[in-house]
Amino acid sequence: MSRYVMGRIGQALLVLWGAYSVTYFILYLLPGDTLSIMLSASGVEIDSLSAQDLAKAKAYYGLDRGLLEQYFELLWGALRGDFGTSLMLNRPVSQVLLERLPQTLSLAGLAIVLSLSGGIGLAYLSAYVRWRPLKMLLARLPALGFSIPVFWLGLLFIQVFAFSLGWFPATGNQGFASLVLPAVTLAIPSAAVYAQVLQRGFQHVWREPYIATAYAKGLSRAQVQARHGLKNAALPLLTLVGLQVGNTVSGAVLVETIFARAGVGRLAQEAVLRQDIPVVLAIVAVSAAAFVLVNLIVDLLYPALDPRIAHTPKVS
Repeated sequence: MSRYVMGRIGQALLVLWGAYSVTYFILYLLPGDTLSIMLSASGVEIDSLSAQDLAKAKAYYGLDRGLLEQYFELLWGALRGDFGTSLMLNRPVSQVLLERLPQTLSLAGLAIVLSLSGGIGLAYLSAYVRWRPLKMLLARLPALGFSIPVFWLGLLFIQVFAFSLGWFPATGNQGFASLVLPAVTLAIPSAAVYAQVLQRGFQHVWREPYIATAYAKGLSRAQVQARHGLKNAALPLLTLVGLQVGNTVSGAVLVETIFARAGVGRLAQEAVLRQDIPVVLAIVAVSAAAFVLVNLIVDLLYPALDPRIAHTPKVS
């Protein structure tokens, strides 16, 4: 097991380095000059500056150095926990992230809780009911939830629950109430995926011999489903939860933009538009670290839930 963990940690470090490097070079391949975009966003026309002023500005932001020189300098700083200075905010990137990260973590955390509870609850109910019309309806709901565009769903929630009913704020970060609509918007697609996977898992589990044995022991349908069906049907959800972390991070960019939340997702969107390379690289590094950490935890949980799964080869 220790060899497996060390191998997974090595893979995680490789993934982090790859994500950081690929993002860096992609940003430099984007059309446009970084300094020109920054000055235009600040309301300064680059043509109004002299060549000497432009040279000073490039030297100040470190844009006068070569591509590889900047890359290794940023990478070395990231390894030490220093992501540099934001080009558009002129503040340390770590400080900006610490201000924005709690908003995104609260949004992502609530969305994950809602998606898991909603997806598992829907699939569990779908597997338990026997009335065929209701069973068919519950089985079709995940496809509907997954097919609705997130931006359209967010705008619909704003129109209905914010403008028409006035139950929740339409935008901003004003406490828990402003978190409900964006969290539900972000949770619905993931919940639909969880429900689909778990529904198929239940369909497979109900045909297993140990289910018939459990019925033969006198257990009720509810006891069989809770004690034997759910545990085995839910195993694929572990891998899916790890993968959905990446979708939650990417979905936060869109959701925070729709609901005007000052989180990391909106910060990423602004940084990409202005080619603020240090900020984008820091967000990618933090997101990739969260992704590989969750997937490592998921891999380690598999043997605890199913003893047949082992990470070390058996010696015959």
